[in-house]
Amino acid sequence: MLAALAAARQSVELEVYIFANDEIGRQFLTALTRAAQTGVRVRVLVDAYGSLTLPKTFFHPLIQAGGDVRFFNPLRFTRFGVRDHRKLLLCDRRTVFLGGANLAKSYHGDGVQLGWLDLMLQLDEAALAHRLVHEFEAMFSNADFAFRRRHKLRVFRQLRRRAETTQLLAVRPGRGVSGFERALRQELAGARSADFITPYFLPGRRLRKLLRQIVRRGGRVRLLLPAHCDVPLARAAGLIYYARLLRAGVELYEYQPQVLHAKLYRVGGTVFVGSSNLDVRSLKLNYELMLGFSDRATVAGAREIFAAALQHSRRLELPAFRASQNFWQRWKNYWAHFLVARVDPLVALRQLQTK
Repeated sequence: MLAALAAARQSVELEVYIFANDEIGRQFLTALTRAAQTGVRVRVLVDAYGSLTLPKTFFHPLIQAGGDVRFFNPLRFTRFGVRDHRKLLLCDRRTVFLGGANLAKSYHGDGVQLGWLDLMLQLDEAALAHRLVHEFEAMFSNADFAFRRRHKLRVFRQLRRRAETTQLLAVRPGRGVSGFERALRQELAGARSADFITPYFLPGRRLRKLLRQIVRRGGRVRLLLPAHCDVPLARAAGLIYYARLLRAGVELYEYQPQVLHAKLYRVGGTVFVGSSNLDVRSLKLNYELMLGFSDRATVAGAREIFAAALQHSRRLELPAFRASQNFWQRWKNYWAHFLVARVDPLVALRQLQTK
């Protein structure tokens, strides 16, 4: 990403949830500032909550060099629930970086010895880049999250387009099924195998049922989940599903060396990669970007990534998992689930409707 910023000659669009004031964040600030100083049009959009700890003066060098920086949905009590969770870098409307990694020291490393396990894609595809530029511009122009009433329903629109073998699934908050979840359901309905890597596992009833149905058809489902999570409340909320999935024959693994933050979903011959977790917040409350691929090379690459991560994971067995869940643990999991899967969506969707 730093090399692409150094090579940019016309434009840079960066959209990220967390832009940290650490050695990685400062490296990117320097690279963005240098690009702006050479005449490149630089636009940066960061989430106001995700980047809450940034000093007010952090982006001053970039702004003074001619860059344009905006914070998405500035924090207000009446509308804090909807966030921009996308991670996207576009250079010269050609080079695309998209995935789950924020700009912070935690994400720097191999995911085994150092740093969290995460995943970013790099593509050189002009048609896809132009569509992503339009997505960025829509978010950038509405960074204050103050849509006029006559445009209110735009927030519920789902985008699903094809660029050669690549699906672009731009998720927006709202009730109903998002474009990404709809595409995922369609693939799961007829699949014989599925491998998922996700840090926050809180899917709806329909998705959980589709996973169990694959096993009943004689297929195989493997879920790679975190043993160490940066949001313990989210991990606790998802634990209430483990026993039933294990009884149904779904294989559950926990990644051991580092915090797991990657999002990779392979269903049969289709792979989905991007910023969306398998939880209520990503599927209904956040702005997310996902790409779907059906070419053999990408599917094979996804299999390799999953296999490599599996080497550092421990499989969960039903008897041992049940033994680890005493009354106190189950009680904590129940209330975590209530907060994450019930209260959070209720508050965020109410804010969205009354905004």
